[in-house]
Amino acid sequence: MADTPDIRPVGDLPDEMGKTAVRELHYAGISSLAQVSEHTRKELLAIHGVGPKAIRILEPALAVKGLAFREA
Repeated sequence: MADTPDIRPVGDLPDEMGKTAVRELHYAGISSLAQVSEHTRKELLAIHGVGPKAIRILEPALAVKGLAFREA
């Protein structure tokens, strides 16, 4: 799609994440691990394009920064 900007890299989100997950997080206003940590796994999984693989990639990246998913 010509008018879709290449938004990688976005903040400090892991490069291992797929482009779709990163794009959809960006559209949801989430562009950093600190912003990811404000959400529960369930909230993130409800975002189109963000699946279990993205969660598995985000979890250790959060831990390295001393962060974690918000608990429900």
